[in-house]
Amino acid sequence: MAGGAASAGVAAAGEGLAAPRDYFELLKPRVMSLVIFTALVGLVRAPGDVHPVIAFTALLCIAVGAGASGALNMWWDADIDAVMTRTRGRPVPSGRVTGHEALAFGLTLSAFSVVVLGLLVNALAGALLAFTIFFYVVIYTMWLKRSTSQNIVIGGAAGAFPPLVAWAAASGTVSLEPVLLFAIIFFWTPPHFWALALYRADDYARAGVPMLPVTAGPDETRLQILLYTLFLVPLAASPAFLGYAGLAYGAVSVLAGAWMIVLAVRVFRVRQGEAAVKAAKGLFGFSIVYLFALFATLLGEAVIGGLLR
Repeated sequence: MAGGAASAGVAAAGEGLAAPRDYFELLKPRVMSLVIFTALVGLVRAPGDVHPVIAFTALLCIAVGAGASGALNMWWDADIDAVMTRTRGRPVPSGRVTGHEALAFGLTLSAFSVVVLGLLVNALAGALLAFTIFFYVVIYTMWLKRSTSQNIVIGGAAGAFPPLVAWAAASGTVSLEPVLLFAIIFFWTPPHFWALALYRADDYARAGVPMLPVTAGPDETRLQILLYTLFLVPLAASPAFLGYAGLAYGAVSVLAGAWMIVLAVRVFRVRQGEAAVKAAKGLFGFSIVYLFALFATLLGEAVIGGLLR
């Protein structure tokens, strides 16, 4: 039994046990918080002034759309979540929410977020949000995740769309700057998740998910992490050199990027025992700090620039 068809069976024993916190957990709040933050950066850096009500509506719809994607992901992946240590406690595999409930919840939130964003903000933003949800649920969750070791490479586009959607919500257009923000998140995603996959490889193998460490081995994964990091760091610094960001962003991107490379090299070189696990965990943890630092600096520069105008 695979995918969404398995969800109802996995959760059947727990029907009626759901609490509000279980539905909140379906939204993947940690992922949602990153989505809101990167979307806020896109919204603030977009040209022109945005009415506070429009800005709030856009961020709310983007957040709800991200949560809807998370709920639909948990509905479809309940069978593999049930056998992975990291995910077996989620609401659907643990039986606190049924598969049918998760499906209905996700579809309702998806429709709400897209329709409200399209009608109250603009059609381009609504269309981009609809495509983002479709990409994450159908292209990544239902297709790529179980079929190719490049799942996280291609599927990472879904997590990179929020600043693009927010920019479109604020300006009604898309330009090079939000595309760069998209590209930074897109190329950040593989080294971030492959670092996690290195020390969770047994989990993915048990669930039959073809993550790169499972299909190509840990050494090839380490090489790919290093190559992607070496490409990511100059890409992440490019907004400063192209005139889209200031000196503060340039300094943060270079310094944090240098440490990101150091950690990636450490993962590449340290391949045995607990030291290898520690290196992978170190890169995974810092990669979150790295992305936050980049976007926080962009946000800070935009806010300060606005106050000085």
